[in-house]
This record gives sequence, C-alpha cells and structure tokens, in this order.
Amino acid sequence: MVTSAETFPASSAAELAVVERGGFVESRHVGSAIVLDADGETVVSQGNPDALILPRSSLKPLQAIASVTAGAALEGERLAIATASHDGTERHAAIVRDMLTEIGLSEDDLQCPPAWPGSAEARREMVRDREEKSRIRHNCSGKHAAMLTACRVAGWDTATYLDPAHPLQVHIREVVERLTGTRIAGTVIDGCGAPVYAMSLGSLARGMNRVGTSSERSPFALHRVGAALLRAGREHPSVVEGPGGDDTLTMERFGVFSKKGAEGVQVLVAPDGTTVAVKMLDGSNRAASLVSLALLARAGSIAVEDVARAAAERPGLRITGGGQTVGVIRSVV
Repeated sequence: MVTSAETFPASSAAELAVVERGGFVESRHVGSAIVLDADGETVVSQGNPDALILPRSSLKPLQAIASVTAGAALEGERLAIATASHDGTERHAAIVRDMLTEIGLSEDDLQCPPAWPGSAEARREMVRDREEKSRIRHNCSGKHAAMLTACRVAGWDTATYLDPAHPLQVHIREVVERLTGTRIAGTVIDGCGAPVYAMSLGSLARGMNRVGTSSERSPFALHRVGAALLRAGREHPSVVEGPGGDDTLTMERFGVFSKKGAEGVQVLVAPDGTTVAVKMLDGSNRAASLVSLALLARAGSIAVEDVARAAAERPGLRITGGGQTVGVIRSVV
C-alpha cells in the first residue's frame, strides 16, 4: 500500500506536446520523460523522472516475464497477449480461451472485471448477438491468463492469485525489483484488480532497458524470457493491442516494442536497446506515443522524417473543425 505519496507537481514537469488549432496553441501536455541508451546511460531527461509514478499497463512486460519464469511456458501469440492491453476482439478472446482451456480453467476463473471490448466492431457484434460484458474481453485478460497458467504449473492456488501476498505476486514483485534495480516504493491495485507498483519513471525505463538489451541465448532465464517477450510483441503487434492502436502501429511501422499504460504512461524499446519512458502529468495518452517516438528519433534510433510521416497518418493526432483537419497534436521535445 502507498501512503502519503503523490506524483510530481506541475512545477517540476516539462512541456512535452501542444495541441494546435488553426495555429493557436489550445492546450499543452506536460510531464516527464527519460531516454536511456543501449548501455543504460541517460541521454535525455525532462521533467522529474525520479519522482514516483504508477506504470499501470506499461508494467505488463515485466509482469509477463515473471509469469513465465514462474512456470508459464508461453511463446508466440500467447506470450504477446500476456503483455497486451488488447481490444477484446474475437481473435484476442480465442487466444485467452485456449490458454485457459489448456490448464483446465475457464473464463470464470479470470478475476479481471467483465468488460466490453475496446474494439467498436467487436462491441457491435456482441450487442447484435445479445452477449453481455465478459472477463475474457477485458483488455488485461491475457495477463491474467498468464498468471493463472503460472499458478497451475507451480501448484499455487488459483482463487487468490491477485492477492499481493500470493506466491505468484511475491515472485512478480521480486522480478520487477531485480529488473529495475530498485526497491518497490509501494503497492496499489490496478484497474484490472492486479497489484501494480509505485516506482520512478527512471526505474521503469531501466527495467525495460535491461529487457531490451537481453539475448535469448543468455544463461539467465530472466534475460532469455525478456528477449523472447519483446520478439513476440514485435512479431504479433495486433495481439498486443489491435488494428489502429498506437502500440500496434508503432511496432508494425518501426519494429520498436511499444507498451502504453493508463494515465499517460508509455514505454518504447528500439531494437538497438534505446529505451524511452514517458509520463503525461494530466493522465492523457493521446500524445504519449508521439512524444515517445520523437524522443527515440532525437536519440538517433529512428528517423525524424519517419516519425513525421507516421504522425500525419494517425487520425488521433489531427484536430478537426467542421469535419476538416484544422490543426495537430505536436511534440515539442
């Protein structure tokens, strides 16, 4: 539990993006950002990356690594969905359903809340078929299925797998601390019901940087699994989110592992190991991916021109008026 803690104040934040309408700066996004090179050295630091944040779903890669090292032998799409914040399409649901069936469990054993899919098309199909919200359609169901798989293999209780004192959650916390190199500052409950840990943005970046510079030939299981996880995400980007999603588009276009978290958190890991972590102080995710890509370009891992073209193609970065594009969301990093 975290007590008397809060994220960094606006006075210590840096301006990361602006919203322009007809040349008028209508809004500003402020926050913190950090870029680490392949050696783990800080090459860009803006705002206050040493302040505590909640990484939310950006922590999923580290949680997935822990589930695998606890016994969940996942690969391919199953490994990708373990780190996903997916759109709840039938394809996503089918992968999770197969994972549960293989270990003798069902959707009823998932403890993420029932939800509608993030995909508008999938929602329409469910409404047309008179289906109700379901746990398997929750964007975190893949992470939960991976946790249940680990519990089945290890012989741990599956009814209490979200309890912070459960052996699996203890293992996850230990793995997170090993990869980030930092003691967890506190534990709270994420939107899906699983524990999530308070840490600095810099700690999150260090953890992902260690994963991003790992090899599948490493003698250490954490590093082998970490490298395999990033490869699975890059090979199955639509499983990690869904068609048109920022994470999916970034991985498809740039070959960069991308994972967003709620409340404006974003991490990117380039093939060369360069790692970006961003936290938007207002909790908005709309500019987080763009800012992260701009920082990766600033570090020289991807081309500035490619980022500009990708930004122009993303509808979510266009400001409209009367059905016409009249402005943009623009990175200022």
